[in-house]
Order: sequence, then structure tokens, then C-alpha cells
Amino acid sequence: MAQYGFYFDSDKCTGCKSCQVACKETFGLPVDTLWRKVYNYQGGSWKLDEATGVYEPDGVFGYFVSMACNHCEMPACYAVCPVAAISKDEDTGIVTIDEELCIGCVSCRTACPYDAPSLWEEKGIFTKCDMCAALVEDGDMPICVAGCNMRALDFGELVDLQGKYGKGDVETEPLPLDSTTPSLVLNPHRDAQKTGTGTGSVVSFPEEL
Repeated sequence: MAQYGFYFDSDKCTGCKSCQVACKETFGLPVDTLWRKVYNYQGGSWKLDEATGVYEPDGVFGYFVSMACNHCEMPACYAVCPVAAISKDEDTGIVTIDEELCIGCVSCRTACPYDAPSLWEEKGIFTKCDMCAALVEDGDMPICVAGCNMRALDFGELVDLQGKYGKGDVETEPLPLDSTTPSLVLNPHRDAQKTGTGTGSVVSFPEEL
């Protein structure tokens, strides 16, 4: 079985949200539904230089992390769905939610460490990134990858991405510890902090997430 995955280079990402907007517009997602989120993680402070009277940065840092469903090797959502609405394709490794079967019980979002499933309130069901399976089947890139202005995103078979970019490090703030083996190669930002050791916080507005 091939396992498709995403590559994300946090060092290249400017937080423009082109990936998020491209996804949202292509699939006609409602206001509060996002299949890709861009986290703005910042920390540090400013201190007054008594000699000059000017505030200087004191350990100030900030970076962005663009995140969708990671189509994990061991998807937590799949394990908890009470109506078998979630499946993992044997040929591509893509994890999907069957909208006809979903009952909107919230189990998948509660279980997912990446908060990938998103409520489509009007339909009363949970939906999420399917890695643009229809486009991929036709040999095209997922819309978020094609829409990234900085080429911070890439897509392909996970082994090929790892061969091209290395294995990266998914345990980067503000992401959780790896418990599901995500199909993601993440190149951390130069100022990135390791998961569990972070001194910063996500400062994105609620409507952005």
C-alpha cells in the first residue's frame, strides 16, 4: 500500500493562509468549518533598555504551522467512530469520513490529537480534509499545495517525501506528541520549540481556527 502524505516547511511559511483559503473556497466550506488551519505561534517579551529608553526584544520569536488532517498510520478518529463512518483507503492511506454515515457525535474530533475533524453545522456532521482525493486520482496536487505561494507545502508518497526532505520533526509546538504516526514531514522553523517545552502560545484569532 502506498501512503500519501504532506510536507510542510515552517521556515518558508509566512502565514498568508492561501492554503486555507484555497481549500475553503474550492469546497464551499461554511464560516466555522476549516479543513486546513494555520497556527500563529508566538512568545517572548520586550524589556526597556534603561540607557536608551528603548524597548528591546527579549527572546521574542514567532512562526506559523499549517495543518490539515494528517491521514495517520493509526488514525485515532477511525478507532472511535461508533458507526464506522471513517475509513482508511488501502491503496493511498487517505482517511475519509462518509457523510452519509456520520451522525455528528463528536467522537472523532475529541479523539484526534490534531483537531482535524470540523463540524459542518448546517449538515450536522463532521467533515475534514480528504487530501483532495479526486484531484489526486487524476494526477493533480491537493488544492492547498497548489495554492501555497511560498511553496511551503508539498505532497506525494510519504517515503518519497522523506527521501526528498528527510523525516523532519512533527513534535514541534504547538503540535502534540506523536501518538498516531501522522503522514507528515514537517521541517521546523528555525525558532521552533519542541512539543512539551514551549514557552509561547497560539495567538491566532478564534475565527481563524
